[in-house]
Amino acid sequence: MNLVRSAATVGGTTLISRLLGFLRDVMVAAALGTGPIADAFFVAFRFPNMFRSIFAEGAFNSAFVPLFAKRLEGEGENAARRFAEDALAVLLVALLVLTVAAELAMPWLMLVFAPGFSQDPQKFAWAVEFTRIAFPYLLFISLTALQSAILNSLGRFFPGAAAPVMLNVTMILAILFLVPLTDNPGRALSWGVAAAGVVQFVWLTVSLWRAGMVLRLRLPKLTPDVHRLFRLGVPGVIAGGITQVNLTIGTMIASLQAGAVSWLYYADRIYQLPLAVIGIAIGIVLLPELSRRLRAEDAEGASWSQNRAVEFSMLLTVPAATGAAVLAFDIIRVLFERGAFARADTEATALALVIYAVGLPAFVLIKVFQPAFFAREDTKTPLRFAAISIAVNIATSFALFFSFGFAGIATGTTLAAWVNAGQLGTRLYRRGEFAPDTQL
Repeated sequence: MNLVRSAATVGGTTLISRLLGFLRDVMVAAALGTGPIADAFFVAFRFPNMFRSIFAEGAFNSAFVPLFAKRLEGEGENAARRFAEDALAVLLVALLVLTVAAELAMPWLMLVFAPGFSQDPQKFAWAVEFTRIAFPYLLFISLTALQSAILNSLGRFFPGAAAPVMLNVTMILAILFLVPLTDNPGRALSWGVAAAGVVQFVWLTVSLWRAGMVLRLRLPKLTPDVHRLFRLGVPGVIAGGITQVNLTIGTMIASLQAGAVSWLYYADRIYQLPLAVIGIAIGIVLLPELSRRLRAEDAEGASWSQNRAVEFSMLLTVPAATGAAVLAFDIIRVLFERGAFARADTEATALALVIYAVGLPAFVLIKVFQPAFFAREDTKTPLRFAAISIAVNIATSFALFFSFGFAGIATGTTLAAWVNAGQLGTRLYRRGEFAPDTQL
């Protein structure tokens, strides 16, 4: 089955990346622990990393892939390349403006994204400094998202899936060689994040060249096709990045409790492994598969692919979620309990992991259901459901935080995921676009 083979390629490459990511996090935990420098760095890292997850792990594909594939198959390679070049020109200008504005407004942005840090002037200053250093990563990773979307449309899934490997390798090198040279490891790691964006961009530029799809820089022009791309893309990005949006909301609230940002970050890193290897991998492969079948008016084939995606993802996710919940303490202890990472940190992080594990099947189902909307160029329905999910997350997290601390934040994120997955699946079923078959 092509869907499974392609998903295995993306998932296997992602697994290697995430294992390197765990090695990176083990080294970061030993260097930073869960103190004020760690909290400041994780906010700085999560800020651009949120956009990496939103753009690079499938959400940009939601708008670009169906439109690019339509031109590739209907009008030929030259028309598809011209569309990609027009999109690149407008995207580049928008990203440059956003980056400059964010750098200038960073102190005010930190008051929004980490309000609790304002109570500690030194931690707040570090967060502003580290985020300013790391933020250009957003510019490069957004450009690599466009490059990955083109390669995915061409059936070349490996380069985009391998790009995060560059992030982890670059940061590991920063820990080994840059951290010992500075008195502030958080600053060194922030420079590592920025450098990783450049490395990933170069990797995918070379991959596009090898695929015969070299993009030239053009003067930005808001053509009808580009206008449609961004009209579909904005709600698609928000909907596709709902998990990251909810986690960012959790970070904002967690900044009110010392150590909570770090505990939630490390727990997030664990459950993100099966989410990336299973959910994100299947979602990336499923979108072009559904787009092709729907353009061929093969509704039955699209339904079959959707069912197999749900079947395959849950077959792997449910055991992974169970294992993460049962073995949470041992997993955190083995991976992170060394150096500045104490036993109390292990216990707190393990509790967060148990709660996240309960929501893992929902996180994966969101990634599996959303391509069914995006392939039909419907990004508004997932956006509406994403807004409801965000509201549930904010209300639950605030309601539980003052009684249960960081555990309440993890609970809010998990509950919001189940609400979002339930709404997506129910809407597809009612529209006749998802009908579980006997094989499922």
